[in-house]
Amino acid sequence: MKQILLLILLLCLSSVAKGQDHPDEKRQVIQFSGVVVTQDEFGEMIPLPYTSIGIKNSARGTYSEIDGFFSLVAEVGDTLIFSRIGFKTSEHTVSDSLESKFYSWYQVMSKDNILLPEAVIYPWPDRDHYKIEFLALDVSNELRERAEANLAAEVLERMKYEVALDGENAHEIEQAKQQYEYQYSGQFKPQKIFDVVAWSQFIQAWKRGDFKRKKKKK
Repeated sequence: MKQILLLILLLCLSSVAKGQDHPDEKRQVIQFSGVVVTQDEFGEMIPLPYTSIGIKNSARGTYSEIDGFFSLVAEVGDTLIFSRIGFKTSEHTVSDSLESKFYSWYQVMSKDNILLPEAVIYPWPDRDHYKIEFLALDVSNELRERAEANLAAEVLERMKYEVALDGENAHEIEQAKQQYEYQYSGQFKPQKIFDVVAWSQFIQAWKRGDFKRKKKKK
């Protein structure tokens, strides 16, 4: 009888030891995938890239790609945290009633307004230093003459033809050229030889010496 009781006791201790060696044996590992989206000003859903997706209380996580897609390995019962600057942080817990090892989720992020405290930048530590520096400013005739020379009509007129166009101006000129080409597509374009306005602009440019300056540059 003692031997039977001893055998039963050893079997019980063995089963308890096995349970302690694998405490998370029942936790199911799944492939958690999905898409992160947000609502634009027209009410349509668009992908939200570079959203951080992390598993709570762990160092594991990922981020959404350019099309909003993400995928990571998680366990049943894990809580996933979705966060991105300018949007409200959201959490989602993986259900413990899953019957598949693959789980898909469609996460909608809501925009969040962050109000920062007012920051005023001064070039001087306080008003007293500002008064000192202001009274010490050099407002001599040399500076005034230099400003007048930079703002002279001749200088500004020359800069109009020498300074390169920015992206916006170049785009407007290109759009105007395309519109002109489309307007006379399939027909003869009007000749400028009898255009009074064109001749007036040519004479004014000739008087200004625009053609001479162009010749010097070559």
